[in-house]
Amino acid sequence: MATAAQPSPRARALALSLGLLRTARPRQWVKNVLVATAPAAAGDLFLHRTLVQLPVLFLLFTAAASAVYLVNDARDAAADRAHPDKRRRPVAAGEVPVPVAYAAGGLLAVLVPVAAAVLCNPATAALLTAYLLMQLAYCVSLKNVLVIDLVVVTTGFLMRAMIGGPALGIPLSRWFLITAGFGALFMVAAKRYSEALQMAEKTREDKGATRPLLREYSDGYLRFVWQLAAGGAVLAYCLWALESGGTSASVLPWRQLSMIPFILAVLRYAVFADRGTAGAPEDVVLRDRALAVIGVAWTGLYAMAVADV
Repeated sequence: MATAAQPSPRARALALSLGLLRTARPRQWVKNVLVATAPAAAGDLFLHRTLVQLPVLFLLFTAAASAVYLVNDARDAAADRAHPDKRRRPVAAGEVPVPVAYAAGGLLAVLVPVAAAVLCNPATAALLTAYLLMQLAYCVSLKNVLVIDLVVVTTGFLMRAMIGGPALGIPLSRWFLITAGFGALFMVAAKRYSEALQMAEKTREDKGATRPLLREYSDGYLRFVWQLAAGGAVLAYCLWALESGGTSASVLPWRQLSMIPFILAVLRYAVFADRGTAGAPEDVVLRDRALAVIGVAWTGLYAMAVADV
């Protein structure tokens, strides 16, 4: 009986490279566009230095997040093999050996702060180092600690929104930090709430194999958190808009008008959170046309406010 032909070294290298790429979660990279938040809020988005630096920040945060995903999948490989969906991940499926995933993740984790210090400044390198340490601690133990897991994931989003400040020398206002922080918590808690509702429909074995800590949260508690965070984000944004105002030369109070689409966006996203279908925030944001239209309206009004026309 003829034996199956063994794949060539080139084919194995290609398969390994593709497996590493899939482990880095390309679909999650859209989150890293948040690096443009700080310069956009300051009205510096289209300055030459910003346009040059933002792609660098995007790549740095993408590499940092990829390092975390690689280490996480290597650490959870055994548990993922018992999960009906996660067993298809490259590390769990054996396409990427566990030592290779650890090595690739570790190498990226070392190179990212060094590259940030060279290409940006020490403050940017320090923020990315803090992000990596926090997220790796999350992979090891913090994801099993009640409430702290929500805080760590929320802080990861907040760091993405903040990084443009130290990288470009942009001061970060208290209103920016409060709005971004509550907004991130809203999306994280809504995601957890959706996951909890979906897990309630599965068997106890599936629950234990995916995210055990969700069993410790009640649906009511997670609903309370995302509702509180949504209210906090709306309140902070409105206070900022009303306090900032505009010059007497402005045709319309653009900053105050931008409150309308902002509130509508939160209310629209809350529909998906309440239904339990906000488990993948990037899918909600990219696929919902109404939310996209609201986003365009907010962008236009905010741009007019920054231009102060």
